[in-house]
Amino acid sequence: MQYERTTEKDSKYNNLEKMSVSELLTNINNEDKTVPLAVERALPQIEILTQQIITKLSTGGRLFYMGAGTSGRLGVVDASECPPTFGVSYDKVIGLIAGGDTAIRKAVEFSEDSTTQGWEDLKANNISNKDAVVGIAASGTTPYVIAALEKCNENNIITGCITCNAGSPLATTAQFPVEVIVGSEFVTGSSRMKAGTAQKLVLNMLSTATMIQLGHVKGNKMVDMQLSNDKLVDRGIRMIMDALPISKDEASALLKEHKNVRKAIESYGR
Repeated sequence: MQYERTTEKDSKYNNLEKMSVSELLTNINNEDKTVPLAVERALPQIEILTQQIITKLSTGGRLFYMGAGTSGRLGVVDASECPPTFGVSYDKVIGLIAGGDTAIRKAVEFSEDSTTQGWEDLKANNISNKDAVVGIAASGTTPYVIAALEKCNENNIITGCITCNAGSPLATTAQFPVEVIVGSEFVTGSSRMKAGTAQKLVLNMLSTATMIQLGHVKGNKMVDMQLSNDKLVDRGIRMIMDALPISKDEASALLKEHKNVRKAIESYGR
């Protein structure tokens, strides 16, 4: 099926090499301003996918992100930030990238073209119908992702996607597609720009809304965050002081004892 791949259309700007630095930055920024509006138009799709993810994770399932290149890296980033931010285990949200971890830093040639490796990567993580899988591909044509989602569908595993082309093979494969149509890039075809920004915004929404619904935020605070550096310990102390009528020293002592903001707060007054 033929469809319009808007992420590959010619840039609205030409002779970029003749622009001043000021002109380049201004024009890139003007294009970036359109991305949140494109995400807004996709909110109904994002909500449906988020509800599916919440359902699976609330009953013990996991969330898998799958992608290649920039899209795969964005999924890995979002997955890797869930444990320190929300205190969930490292196998609750998993990012898979075509070419394996090596591809996070260096492109692995033709890895995205495999129609079998995506499913093998999922099987290596003991994928089951308790889980949800979200394919990420700006183009909507990445074989590594599409073929994996097809196998998921065959095995009664929930599938979603984030893509930036309407009516793409990926969107028609995923049960719960999210299509954020950002149009042509400032540098023609450079989908790490607006498309990448759009994907990052949607990933922020999916994981954050899910974790809030699963109870990992109290008020507006990350009460389950991992205390992995001095900055976060200090934040945790201030969170306890905000919640309880105690001094900084008392809050620090509570946090040191319980090693978790939520547990420190809940222990007070027992």
